Amino acid sequence: MRSRTPADFAGRCRGCYMPLALCLCAEVSRVHTRTEVVIVRHNKETHKSTNTARLAELMLERCRIVTYGAPGGDFVPESLATPRTWIVFPEAPLPAPDAPPPERLLLLDGSWAQARRMYQRIPGLLRLPGIRLPPPAPDSRRLRQPPHPYGMSTVEAIAGALGLLEGEAVARPLLALHEVMIDRVLASRGVGTVPEVEDDGDTP
Repeated sequence: MRSRTPADFAGRCRGCYMPLALCLCAEVSRVHTRTEVVIVRHNKETHKSTNTARLAELMLERCRIVTYGAPGGDFVPESLATPRTWIVFPEAPLPAPDAPPPERLLLLDGSWAQARRMYQRIPGLLRLPGIRLPPPAPDSRRLRQPPHPYGMSTVEAIAGALGLLEGEAVARPLLALHEVMIDRVLASRGVGTVPEVEDDGDTP
């Protein structure tokens, strides 16, 4: 299955971007959270059908995606590093022990190299307190093979962070839909297919 969605959506769902035979929209349940989730998605991820930031946006009532690196885009970095915002990133500084919980979580969506460059280059992100999630289990199922031991899909990172802040009941539906996506994509490729190698692409 091609991971890039055709411009005319031929044979694809316009909601989840998956092939119509694998559409996930009927499995989506809306999830309310106290914490707002903002995803900064690299432009090269926008049309990939296996992009899991899209799953989070479909499910979470308080979630939005902003695009980084699009030619002629209106990306405004100053709007990201606001008070009570924490970033989910393994290199982020930990918050003070007495810090109040965040009102907003920020996640960087792209390959590991893209995410790390966004973290370093977008003004203000290096100063944000953060959540450092443990690395996923080595045998975790995934559609793209990350080159870094802490690499995981964006929806997994969101579920992990929200689980820490608001409890596993919030994280569970996100992880369940992620598993359904993996099942359907792997079935379409043939059981046992090796995950795609993560494409770092070019940095804008």
